[in-house]
Amino acid sequence: MSDKTTNPWGARAATGIGSMPGGDAREAAKTVTGSLDRLPYLPELPARGPGADMIGRTAGLLVEVYAHVEPSGWRISDRPGRDTRRARSWLGEDLDALEEFTQGYEGALKVSAVGPWTLAASLELRNGEAALSDPGACRDLAASLAEGLRGHLADVRRRVPGARIALQLDEPSLTSVLRGSVKSASGYRTHRAVDRAVVEGALRDIIEAASPAQDDRTPVIVHSCAPDVPFALLRRAGATGIACDFSLLTERDDEAIGEAVEGGTTLFAGVVPGTDGPLSDPAGSVMGVRTLWRRLGLNPGTLSESVVITPACGLAGASPDYARKVLAHCVRAAGSLADNPE
Repeated sequence: MSDKTTNPWGARAATGIGSMPGGDAREAAKTVTGSLDRLPYLPELPARGPGADMIGRTAGLLVEVYAHVEPSGWRISDRPGRDTRRARSWLGEDLDALEEFTQGYEGALKVSAVGPWTLAASLELRNGEAALSDPGACRDLAASLAEGLRGHLADVRRRVPGARIALQLDEPSLTSVLRGSVKSASGYRTHRAVDRAVVEGALRDIIEAASPAQDDRTPVIVHSCAPDVPFALLRRAGATGIACDFSLLTERDDEAIGEAVEGGTTLFAGVVPGTDGPLSDPAGSVMGVRTLWRRLGLNPGTLSESVVITPACGLAGASPDYARKVLAHCVRAAGSLADNPE
């Protein structure tokens, strides 16, 4: 694949992670597009129930793989049923709302889906165990997801023809998959760790599948709100950006972050709390990012181009008023990085 990836969001960018509070698709799309001028996104509204959550939405994208809701979670089915239809209907509603509020928009636009490893850790096989327990099932899920994402991204491109689409893969379970700490159905044991080369290969396949042409690479951001994000692995897999909860980073991550940033990977820094509470001034929100840059010996003049400011995670647990304030706060904090890089 060509290495012609560019960051369509440019400098001074801020965005959200994915989820928003409430169940009104039009209100969510209006808030997101009205608050974020450089990198708006397609909101998720999990408060509507199963099928609007991130696992259900992504399950609805799968091709020739179906899922339904059991008391224990989402389980793979033989055929599409009510839960699949509901997930697809809600996604269609969300896309209609996004299309309405992006008429004439030209710029970066982010959509998200669960990545192959969190999906494999979350979807159950018919015996109740996670698909992660079966290497063949993992391969089938990844292939189905790749095909589903091709169609989904093509649909978004048709609906918002002026936009440069970026894809976010949500992988909160990735570290657990690599460590072998995903629990079995009984809860008394854990599933075996997946080889890092296999994990990297599946992610690379998904990232490559997201691009409509060999010479037009879609930027892909991998998001994890868990500790110990595998920065080096994600960079090798081809991630354009890596999103994390900034408060969970430690000095153990410094070398991998420094190598990623110097190699051109964008850091999506989750520095603003995602649940209701007092907000510091914008400059204070990004103080830790500046401290990291100094510790790594990086040029402070690159901050606004190398960092996108985000909430720590999704905003589903926030009040609607706080969610609006957080997105606006992220925009101001991103501007602070550009205006006061030192």
